[in-house]
Amino acid sequence: MAGNSSYTIVEYFGGDDGYRCGYCKNEKGNFSHGMWSHTMTVQDYQDLIDRGWRRSGKYVYKPIMSKTCCPQYTIRCHALKFQPSKSHKKILKKMSKFISQGELPKGQDDGEPMDSVGVDAGPREPNQVCHPDLKCVAIANVEKEIAERPAVTEARRDVADATPTSSDTPRTDPGSTPHGRTMAPKPGMGVDPNRPPCRKAKEMRKERRHQKEQMREHHDGVSSIVTPTSPPPTQTNQPKTLEDFIKETLPDSSSHCLEVRLVRSNPPSPQFKASFDASYQVYKLYQMAIHKDPPDKPSESQFRRFLCDSPLEAEGSPDGPDMGYGSFHQQYWLDGRIVAVGVIDILPTCVSSVYLYYHPDFASLSLGSYSALREIAFTRQLQKQSPKLSYYYLGFYIHSCPKMRYKGQYRPSDLLCPETYAWVPIERCLPHLENSRYARFNQDPDAGDSRLLRDVGKALVLYRRTVMPYAAYSRKRKGSSDETEVQQYAGLVGQDCAERILLYRA
Repeated sequence: MAGNSSYTIVEYFGGDDGYRCGYCKNEKGNFSHGMWSHTMTVQDYQDLIDRGWRRSGKYVYKPIMSKTCCPQYTIRCHALKFQPSKSHKKILKKMSKFISQGELPKGQDDGEPMDSVGVDAGPREPNQVCHPDLKCVAIANVEKEIAERPAVTEARRDVADATPTSSDTPRTDPGSTPHGRTMAPKPGMGVDPNRPPCRKAKEMRKERRHQKEQMREHHDGVSSIVTPTSPPPTQTNQPKTLEDFIKETLPDSSSHCLEVRLVRSNPPSPQFKASFDASYQVYKLYQMAIHKDPPDKPSESQFRRFLCDSPLEAEGSPDGPDMGYGSFHQQYWLDGRIVAVGVIDILPTCVSSVYLYYHPDFASLSLGSYSALREIAFTRQLQKQSPKLSYYYLGFYIHSCPKMRYKGQYRPSDLLCPETYAWVPIERCLPHLENSRYARFNQDPDAGDSRLLRDVGKALVLYRRTVMPYAAYSRKRKGSSDETEVQQYAGLVGQDCAERILLYRA
């Protein structure tokens, strides 16, 4: 990558004023810090969401957890360890019955769409962005005080628990491991009859090559991912995997045809542009029917700003997924028309869910929950190409809002401690949240933020088209000091990100 495309460029806005909460409807109870991101690398965004940030379009915000009325805790699911619950199986079987027999189930949606409270629950964007076309401004100079930057697409080796380990997230699909007791073969007895037969390396290479060919099928921006790759044959007493249940929802002969297409939204692929209007019409119907928006509110410009615009550029990596990293729409096509769209970001260690909208006529299919299960299966599929990509982020878990507690049903899952930024199993967090809306999950009193701001002078700023450390900028700057604001920003993003991200200074 050349020029400033390898940098993240942001404008920071404070979080002093409260605004309306979309969850509890408190008119002035929602507080968050925010910044406008003109462009952002996927690694920087990965590190930011691991510190409690989240994007809405190009606006990236972080709730002020100890102050906001409805604290929002980042939640992630261990995709490779996930096993569908009874309610998840019921939703998958309901879809299977609809696809095969053609009749919609009666009754309303009993699942929750991702971030179903809609646009109003999100942050309040700034009225004025100082430099709307910063992304296109060429960086003229980089001060010598800054060490040469590593390639942005290289995964940071110091990211805690990003790489799966044998005790955390296995590299292989859990469906491929035998279930039950594993008995060592007795001496002189030969092959262990309790284990599945060994697979030849040639066969495994052929399977991996086939998977990559499937993902490259539409190299110009669309990937067909109708059926997740099935795991190798297992013992008959092996419980069904998520992929097994999904495959059952897509029978060979059926009344309907369901296809899932992955299209890149930024930069928009030809397939994204061709299906834009159809996708927008589904969004408009969804907002009007589900969130009771008046017809003029879900405008095309709002749709673009909220769900199509993204600061994430398309990036690739030798050990990354074939379609690369960045922002995508997963479109659910039923009999040739779009019925639902999942907005996702593919990042170095996770698939991050942004939003889900669907045609109201199909609400009884629980498309919110169904799409989440498909996205978990998709994460598992990507992990076979990129071993460190093993988590599914569901956005924010809001315990004080019962409607948003459904996200805790995708187990095993972790919540992010708002003080130490350590991941804690949700089972250990829930008792604390029953007692208090705001809670520190890490119970080690000596534990702290491993990326705590140590030296604000090393934070990078972009000033007059020149990249420089804040210490150098503060010596050149004339007028009142902005150190308090920069100190607050750098403390929120952490020392590592502060030394990589460019903070725009007018």
